Amino acid sequence: MPFYETGTGRLHYELDGPEQAPVLVLSNSLGTNLSMWLPQLPELSEHFRVLRYDTRGHGGSNVSQGPYTIAQLGGDVISLLDGLKIERAHFCGLSMGGMTGIWLGVYAPSRIDRLALCNTSAAIGVPEIWNTRITKVKQDGIESIIESVLERWFTPGFLAHAPAQVDRVRKMLLETSVDGYVANCAAVRDMDQRSNLTSITAPTLVIGGKHDKSTPPEHGELISRAIKGSRYVELNAAHLSNWEVAQAFTQTLVEFLLNKNPSH
Repeated sequence: MPFYETGTGRLHYELDGPEQAPVLVLSNSLGTNLSMWLPQLPELSEHFRVLRYDTRGHGGSNVSQGPYTIAQLGGDVISLLDGLKIERAHFCGLSMGGMTGIWLGVYAPSRIDRLALCNTSAAIGVPEIWNTRITKVKQDGIESIIESVLERWFTPGFLAHAPAQVDRVRKMLLETSVDGYVANCAAVRDMDQRSNLTSITAPTLVIGGKHDKSTPPEHGELISRAIKGSRYVELNAAHLSNWEVAQAFTQTLVEFLLNKNPSH
């Protein structure tokens, strides 16, 4: 299990795919870990050197003292790229991972080649919602919110007909540190990157979910409108679109990253 010491924490990461291929960084959502990208890994690792990592406070990465900020999470990515001697990379993040991606697109443009921002937002919810969730998790544990989270992350049809896949996601949530989850909730709560979106110059794909209650389609559309030349694609899914419609998600992402459409 490889780790990298950033100087402010320890990040767990995994590398897959050909060593000489372009690097693609994948960034997980709040409450998951690098395993959330398993549906995409077989195909992505045919084309790219895939760098998955557990966001600070998640999975095998350490839980440093919170609260965290999106700038801190973005800085972790830069530290990891530096440590692995990677000058530039594609970046794909979903939900909180996409928020990290926005920060990287704004503040580290020289490090980012193509940018995929999936089921994400530049500003999400009012502080009271996040403070209520933080209090709930501190008092009653992660398990107290899991079923409500899964109901937002997946459509009723997927919950009913893909129990094995839903259970794998449930397990990731259950294994998330309470302190790590709370510290990352604060990062999402305190973020507002809307005014910075227009400064992103990387070729950008924005993926939304038609049934996404956490980051509704209009959040993705706002991001796409603000980033010049970006492309918006809406998938028939809720929040974790890379699980619910894995094949469509992967195909959309691969075509964008390989620049199959010259207009992107």
